[in-house]
Amino acid sequence: MQYCSDTRGDVQLYYRGYFFIKMHRTQATSFYIFDDPLFTCNTSTMAKEQHPTYSNGKICYLEIPSVDPAQSAAFYADVFGWKSRRRDDGALAFDDSVGEVSGAWVTGREPIDTAGLMVYIMVDDIKVSIELVEKHGGIIVQPLGADAPELTARFTDPTGNIFGLYQEPVQTPKQ
Repeated sequence: MQYCSDTRGDVQLYYRGYFFIKMHRTQATSFYIFDDPLFTCNTSTMAKEQHPTYSNGKICYLEIPSVDPAQSAAFYADVFGWKSRRRDDGALAFDDSVGEVSGAWVTGREPIDTAGLMVYIMVDDIKVSIELVEKHGGIIVQPLGADAPELTARFTDPTGNIFGLYQEPVQTPKQ
């Protein structure tokens, strides 16, 4: 499958060179067919994207329990910049801020509120992210510093799901 976007930022997926599905398109769809065996876009208005990365073993999809998918979408958009979209089946879905992981908020499931399998969300500035989590209705359940020297913290979202925050260590130049 090939992931392409045109100059307006609309996204289309291709399979074996044929248009397969559209995402984030607000205007009438143009159907592009290309014949490159490596599935690259060859129209003048399309550009090959580097993301998402397709590879065996990659984590690519999450189902996050939610009592209110609209509230969850707003929380993750406000805190992490995730993009939401409505799927054809009506479910509220999301794409992470770098277009590598997608998923959906699902109702009817209990929140994951204990630290078993932990999913960490990478952030640019963990202190700012902690403030945003709290500002938008999340709760910090493990403060920054508990995993020192790693820069991590854990929070629950408004539904009660527990996630971790992770910041890459700041590299200081060697003298």
